[in-house]
Amino acid sequence: MAKYRMVRTDFWKNPMVSEEMSPEDKYFYLYLLTNPETTQIGIYKITKKQMAFDLGYSIESVHALMERFTDLHKLIRYNPETRELAIKDWARNNLHKGGKPIMDCIYSELKEVVDTSLIRYVSESILKEEMRSLFDSFCGQEKLLFDGEYRGQDESYPYIEEDFEQLDDSYSSRYTVRGQKENENKNKNKKQQESLQPNIVENPDSQHPSRMNQKEVVVKEIVEFWDNNGFGFTNVNAKQQLLSWLDDSSFLQPKEIILKALNIACASNKRKLNYVVGILKNWENENLLTVEEIDSYQEKQRPVQRQSTAPFSAGRDIPRGINLDFTAGEEE
Repeated sequence: MAKYRMVRTDFWKNPMVSEEMSPEDKYFYLYLLTNPETTQIGIYKITKKQMAFDLGYSIESVHALMERFTDLHKLIRYNPETRELAIKDWARNNLHKGGKPIMDCIYSELKEVVDTSLIRYVSESILKEEMRSLFDSFCGQEKLLFDGEYRGQDESYPYIEEDFEQLDDSYSSRYTVRGQKENENKNKNKKQQESLQPNIVENPDSQHPSRMNQKEVVVKEIVEFWDNNGFGFTNVNAKQQLLSWLDDSSFLQPKEIILKALNIACASNKRKLNYVVGILKNWENENLLTVEEIDSYQEKQRPVQRQSTAPFSAGRDIPRGINLDFTAGEEE
């Protein structure tokens, strides 16, 4: 059954929309408010891959827009672990009416939210007391699930990563908070390392493929390749960035393609995240979505070896059937 979402006409009178947003920002904001995944509560699950597909954008463009709306406009929060997005002013513009049917719908949707900090984030703009109380009842423990531990968040950066050893330079300014103590970094780094493979840490027997679900097997294979080939065992943030390509890319064989990119980086002796991501971006921009397409493309790019030509012979061939007398015309 189709859902209907209406945008208030005063959307265009909002000073932030009219004065601070670019045309692309306005288009993206309207999409966030009206896409098929929206809910009654303003919190819904959506992947960046789906956003890119719906909008006709690249994954990189969606990444940039998400950062603008999180860090600059401060209108959304997104949990990359649970794939949940929350719109800050949703309640102010959409949750005016109460009544049992609407309250029942809101209650059923709130029960499905994994990151309850997003419920608190949306509830701050609710004006109706009864509705705000319902939202607040789900905010007992606001656990951020990105790294599996409780911690406060800066308003501008709701899902910030701490500094890690060997962090790739291309991501340091975007995902790190500087000035952390070295020993605190090591402890948190260890916890996040374990969070990548929780079942393997807690139960060594779970390493057997039959006891792991398919996603865990894929993650384990990529992480083990990274760790065993010198990309940086402690560089957990870079691993998480790489693993995001499993879901937030257009590849039809994401695991195989990620491993292929890692192999190329090893062969080139450039074991850095930005080099691997550069390879993945090039393939995605060329619309190469399977390993077979990549291999075929690379084969076509190889220079064609010219066949050696026969040595040039001086003069002309003598026709058959003609006898030449090389003494004709000489004096006897």
